[in-house]
Amino acid sequence: MASTIGFRIARLPHLWRSILDRRLAPLGLTQTRWVTLYHLWRLGEGQPQCELARAIGVEAPSLVRTLGQLEEQGLIERRACENDRRSKRIYLTPAAIPLLEQIDSVAKEARKEILAGLTEENLHQLDEWLTLIESNGLAIQTRDQDAPVS
Repeated sequence: MASTIGFRIARLPHLWRSILDRRLAPLGLTQTRWVTLYHLWRLGEGQPQCELARAIGVEAPSLVRTLGQLEEQGLIERRACENDRRSKRIYLTPAAIPLLEQIDSVAKEARKEILAGLTEENLHQLDEWLTLIESNGLAIQTRDQDAPVS
């Protein structure tokens, strides 16, 4: 059983995004766009592009195209940082808020369905286990990065 846990953990984010993609398709948003908007909303406005990219798990140059598309749709604004004119901070426009509320509503309903059958105690335990697994993984990653290449 332990040999399949990693595969199942890896499959869940794909399953989750697939469910949300299907349900958000009527809003005319690609996965890349809704993920970017949702992360910006959750992180708070004025995020530097590089921080937003890190939170989403993409390279900053990959995010630039998506931000351009969202800007064309009138959903975000990119503004130069006061301290560093080369760096851009990202802000939501008022037009983005109703769309984000719809995304949030869809995500909450999907979360309720995917977690059906789990009690609050189960969810708390699952969160503790996932935190431990993530912590172990980060420790391994750090150790491996610090190890000399042979």
